[in-house]
Amino acid sequence: MDKNFLWGGATASYQCEGAWNVDDKAESMWDHYLHEANLENGDVASDHYHRYEEDIRMMKEGGQNSYRFSLAWPRIIKNQAGDINEKGLEFYHKVLDACHKYGIEPFVTLYHWDLPQYWEETGGWLNHEVCSAFEHYAKVCYESFGDKIVNWTTFNEPKWFVVNGYKIGNYPPGYQDTQKTMIAAYNVMYASALGVKAFREGNHKGKIGIVHSYTPVNGVDDTIETKIAMRYADNYCNNWILDTAALGEFPIDLVAELAKKHDISFMKADELKVIKENTVDFIGLNYYSRTLVKPYTEGETQLSFNHSGKKGESKVLIKNWFEQVKDPNNETTEWDTEIYPKGLEDGLIEAYQRYQRPLYVTENGIGVREDVTVNQVNDDYRIAFMNDHINAIMNAMDAGCDIRGYYAWAPFDLYSWKNGVEKRYGIVAVDFDKEQIRKPKASYYWFKEIIESQGALIKRRPFNS
Repeated sequence: MDKNFLWGGATASYQCEGAWNVDDKAESMWDHYLHEANLENGDVASDHYHRYEEDIRMMKEGGQNSYRFSLAWPRIIKNQAGDINEKGLEFYHKVLDACHKYGIEPFVTLYHWDLPQYWEETGGWLNHEVCSAFEHYAKVCYESFGDKIVNWTTFNEPKWFVVNGYKIGNYPPGYQDTQKTMIAAYNVMYASALGVKAFREGNHKGKIGIVHSYTPVNGVDDTIETKIAMRYADNYCNNWILDTAALGEFPIDLVAELAKKHDISFMKADELKVIKENTVDFIGLNYYSRTLVKPYTEGETQLSFNHSGKKGESKVLIKNWFEQVKDPNNETTEWDTEIYPKGLEDGLIEAYQRYQRPLYVTENGIGVREDVTVNQVNDDYRIAFMNDHINAIMNAMDAGCDIRGYYAWAPFDLYSWKNGVEKRYGIVAVDFDKEQIRKPKASYYWFKEIIESQGALIKRRPFNS
């Protein structure tokens, strides 16, 4: 590994900060949704708002040289008028200063799902005005923090929050509507391009990219029918984000297919030109698993995700497009996520060949139930998981891919959206019942050794096809 390779952990503002109503922070759509539905929330979460210095110091002590985190729009912009909350800026200045104090390179995301509720009430991502509001917010961030950050990303996982919020309906705002999904997807990708445009026009230093929830697509066989199903799945899972952000165009076969039954008049030529002219410098890929598909056989569209941790509750089938299937030979987590490191190697090679942009693995990890009352969680399963996925990255680099960083999800235990705090991803345990006490897990010390060896201690192997 190159000495400039970034090794770190990734978090999201809503999932770790807590302090949901502190220092004039506005309500986010997640605050509102979870409070209204009386669901477990991130009001306190990991209390990173008050413990950021301790967390960043622990990153340094764990050998990490970078920290990927997101800024909270509702903490920074008070209202629809765009007024700035100076206390919010002050908090992130303190986080950035702590990063620099400990030699940690910040890698900053503008939007990790926590839309201000004052915009959600106007229609959220269905309201085209939110695009220019995002651009204003982005400019405020670039101007405020531009001298402290060189790696920026506009959005974290557009596919995940758009599809879950507007098509599946299990995230706010809770719609199940294809037309709304299309409009929200378009507005998010247009807002991202506006964010890139503002960055370039402001002559800010550094680079700007996007982060995608990457599930490389495999087929069950080599038939033409399976290849068609794979293309549908790839458009649904990946291409409408990555092609649009990196190549500047929505996949035209996807648009043509949707246009058969849905209205596409919201796609305006002048805005598509902005998308075309403002592509990203790099791509962040969050990898947990692949998508294995077969041709569609029968049944209505079914999109269900496992929030319970009881195996067998997830199902993805899109009528006339494809069906996702499970490989019985591979292990899955309690949340039905297949453990398949080869998918990361193949996916990195595919993305690099297609987009010719530097890549970062911006999230990778395994969520499990753990008893954190012990002195040290012995998470051999996480060590094995991380080893195999870092090995996959090294294999892809050996194949010629320009990969510049690896971020474990997560540097410490977080609130995990609708899984609450029961699903743990951290390499540092957080005791949510006992004042958020931090205790490094075995994986924290293992990761430190890996980083100090520049990856030389990774157990290497080729993956079988």
